[in-house]
Amino acid sequence: MQTNRPQGLTQREVEERIQKGLTNKVTVSTEKTTWQIVSGNLFTYFNFIFLVLALLLVLVQSWNNLLFVPIVITNALIGIVQELRARKVLNQMHLLHTLSAKVLRDGREQVLPVEELVQDDVVVFAAGDQIYADGFLLSGSIRVNEAQLTGEADEIEKNRGDAVLSGSFVAAGQGYARLDKVGDHSYINQLAKKAKEVSGMEESKMVHAVNRLVQAIGIVIIPMGLLLFFRSYISNQETLQLSVTSTVGAIVGMIPEGLYLLMTLALVLGAVRLAKQQVLLNSMKGIETLSRVDVLCVDKTGTITENDMAVSRLVFVDGQELEAKSALSQYLAASQDKNDTIETIRAYPDLEQIAAPWTVIQQHPFSSQKKYGAVAFENGVFVLGAPEYVLREDLAKYQHSFKEEAEQGARVLVFGRYQAASLGEELSAAVSPLVFLLLENPVRANAAETFAYFQKQGVAVKVISGDNPVTVSAVARKAAIPHAASYIDARELDTEKKIAQAAGSYTVFGRVSPEQKQQLVQALQAEGHNVAMTGDGVNDILAMKKADCSIAMESGNDATKQIAQVVLLDSDFSHMPHIVAEGRRVVNNIQRSASLFLVKNLFSMLLALASTLFAFTYPLQASQMSLISAFTIGIPGFLLALEPNNTRIRGRFLETVLKNALPAALVDFIAVLLAVFSGYGLGLSSREISTSAIILLAVVGFTLIYKLVQPLNKVKWGILLVNILGMTGAALLLSGVFGVTALSLKALTMTLLLSLTLEILLRFFQWLTDFLILKIQKRAL
Repeated sequence: MQTNRPQGLTQREVEERIQKGLTNKVTVSTEKTTWQIVSGNLFTYFNFIFLVLALLLVLVQSWNNLLFVPIVITNALIGIVQELRARKVLNQMHLLHTLSAKVLRDGREQVLPVEELVQDDVVVFAAGDQIYADGFLLSGSIRVNEAQLTGEADEIEKNRGDAVLSGSFVAAGQGYARLDKVGDHSYINQLAKKAKEVSGMEESKMVHAVNRLVQAIGIVIIPMGLLLFFRSYISNQETLQLSVTSTVGAIVGMIPEGLYLLMTLALVLGAVRLAKQQVLLNSMKGIETLSRVDVLCVDKTGTITENDMAVSRLVFVDGQELEAKSALSQYLAASQDKNDTIETIRAYPDLEQIAAPWTVIQQHPFSSQKKYGAVAFENGVFVLGAPEYVLREDLAKYQHSFKEEAEQGARVLVFGRYQAASLGEELSAAVSPLVFLLLENPVRANAAETFAYFQKQGVAVKVISGDNPVTVSAVARKAAIPHAASYIDARELDTEKKIAQAAGSYTVFGRVSPEQKQQLVQALQAEGHNVAMTGDGVNDILAMKKADCSIAMESGNDATKQIAQVVLLDSDFSHMPHIVAEGRRVVNNIQRSASLFLVKNLFSMLLALASTLFAFTYPLQASQMSLISAFTIGIPGFLLALEPNNTRIRGRFLETVLKNALPAALVDFIAVLLAVFSGYGLGLSSREISTSAIILLAVVGFTLIYKLVQPLNKVKWGILLVNILGMTGAALLLSGVFGVTALSLKALTMTLLLSLTLEILLRFFQWLTDFLILKIQKRAL
């Protein structure tokens, strides 16, 4: 850093700006107030419908049919509690990730929270920092990555007088900047505001599918309800009470009122379990997307290996030890770079302490694009970086010096003298190597076990690194990653076509640029894969944003953690199997339970449509639908959602749910339709027909549960038997509440005969559904 650094503002000037409100504190907020959260969960379209239905039932004094009300209230309360909790967690996360700033005031460097900065403050930006307010560079030189703003991965050099825009990241270098737009006017705060709005609305595929289903139902129920009431009260001239209760029963049957409750509880329990494993979910979407992943892209350092790096050995060239040590010590003292690699080299004990620093003429900070840094002294120009990029055509001449160590997994850097008087944008002259530096990160003790889990689960692993592909391949082999010997140097992949071909052919990718990481992720997605990307640095951001699921290490860059869906709070990659297993458990079990809910919805719609077409009163009441829903859907669905289920998720959520639900819904519809017409033919009362319908629905419901929970174990048998006994007990002990009556011999015989046909019908419709789906898929191909 230059000695003639700026003095910064005085304390009096700071106070003046604070009084004018020119601080970096954000006053605009997307955070909902408590009332907005409460009203948003209470005053919904479906809650309005439920309120109207409840008022109608109160009007006709049908108290027993109000059993759906507690579920609606519980849904709303859980929604309110979850949003309040999410707001609290978000605030805590904001405090946890609050950035601090180095600022000059009264000529002294201080470290302050970014909220305490004011307009015209002079701050220090260094490699790895996020630029938190807009300004312009006063001195020094930095390279910034504006990918968040422009989508371009190229690093842009900023020198004195150049503008620096908040939201970009310092990739290399160091400099003083004066802030001219702070607080609400700063671009990063506007960007964060918009990002927060988007994240609040972010939906997983599962939630999106359920919302689409609910929206479709919402369009249908009002005209369907009016038609049902008209048919019953006007055409069939039933009593007002019977017309209202039957219409309400149909509408309640069409609405999946318990599905949101189940889904919310399952996701929350999943998040709690992961929190105990030191895993933070920035987005509930992460638990689902990671469970669907079939390709996992990882970096070498911090994922396969430990974060702690160490210089294992220095290999001097042609006996130049004294010159190499002296020049390297001067370089390290003068360099403005502060990345992990150079800090590791600075910590190497065998380097000498410099007495008199050399005069610096020019600097090129380390660039992840160029893979080297350089400093020009009066004593000469010196370069430190990757041998391939520094030595270039002379690489083969010196490769014997480090080839064996590189093949064993060591990372190699070369330090040498540049054979030119000054630095240009690119290295044009030769570099005479003085010393090769061998750095190593030990492979994590549990790495092999973790990657063996992914292999067993059918998840392919791709290692994407900026290091030498030979080195990366060696480390990957130590971690027992399948096909780790299949590697490629990404510098050969100079077209998108080559990248797309390599993505499916190789396991290890070395010398990968940030832009290529993104392209590799996109190439894998284009092949139909669900891709997860781990990262801890600024150069991972582009790829993480494109990936289906993004995972960050707590030890990583703040910006990386902010955009990641999942953060490993102890930076331990061995938690990944737990996350995948938990995600699969949650999604598979919700998918299975959603099938149970959808059976009721589809059946209710079909029966409502039939009752309007064939001029019979809807045979079921809301209390009876509540009895069926509780013991064949809600209770078993919730208990089964707690079951372990590590099966890989395949197919789309809504399609899978429909495929499971449609056969049972059709059997329910046919069974109840036969009960209605047979009951009328046999002269049965409407209460007997309703009771018969309840029994038939229960038989189909428990049969479907039996099929969905295969293979059975003691717990699943217990869940099934408890619900069968629970429903039987409720129907017998609370028959008046649920509208159940004793069956005559004719009614009992009819119900028994119909029950015996249900299994055959269910098998037939399942076969028919599978057959039609297969035909549709073949035609699509």
